[in-house]
Amino acid sequence: MDRLDAREGVVTFGALARSGFRRWSTYRQATIAGAFTNVVFGFLRCYVILAVAAATAGGLAAGYDAEQLATYVWVGQGLITVVGMWGWTELADRIRTGEVAADLLRPVPPVVSYLAADLGRFGHAMLTRFVPPMVVGAIFFPLYVPHRAGTIPLFLVSVVLGTLVSFAGRFLVNATAYWLHDARGPIGLWTLASGVLAGLYFPLRLLPDWAAVLLYAALPFAGMLQIPADVLTERDGPALQAGLVAVQAVWAAGLLFACARVQKRAESKLVVQGG
Repeated sequence: MDRLDAREGVVTFGALARSGFRRWSTYRQATIAGAFTNVVFGFLRCYVILAVAAATAGGLAAGYDAEQLATYVWVGQGLITVVGMWGWTELADRIRTGEVAADLLRPVPPVVSYLAADLGRFGHAMLTRFVPPMVVGAIFFPLYVPHRAGTIPLFLVSVVLGTLVSFAGRFLVNATAYWLHDARGPIGLWTLASGVLAGLYFPLRLLPDWAAVLLYAALPFAGMLQIPADVLTERDGPALQAGLVAVQAVWAAGLLFACARVQKRAESKLVVQGG
């Protein structure tokens, strides 16, 4: 089937994104339960990380003060679902059952259609899974308020880029099912690695400087959560903030390109399961 032209592609992409938003908006009970769980773990993590800061000289941990650390924790709890760090197996499931063959008959490439749906999910999560933890955190803890005018817009750009990085990573591990037929192993490794290396459990800057720099620059995980949190807490100066977001952009572009190449390679060798 012929691919869409540019104008039709934009309209279709927007329609798919809206469809993704509506799809997730139907899971009201799951949304409430998920937000509640994020808040509960937010309290646990916040008290632990603040205890670490209180035990350090000057009350600073890796250059974060108590307000920045509290903000880091609650931003992280809000971004878990926003960037979609784990839990997505739709592509791998469709490959395993052979239903992916129907995706290849559509005028929109699978990478684009899944990305559009994921951005719809992102929009819903920003409203329902990011805002509640931040409100609760602001009520019970003194959070850091950005002082620079450009921080909030840069943070929003950083969150979008973090979502693109996360989507591309999830797509690639799901796509291993084209060759493995069962992608549960790679997906499990992604889930484990993303939680630790993205800075969810602790700020990466608590590690030795050489390890932190390596994780920021050589792996994409920091772009999903650590960098957006650093931007909002103004952990660095404006120039370094912009540089970190640029690193995110490079990873997002590179991984999305890899998704397109892997999908094209898979289509050239595709054997539908069951015949």
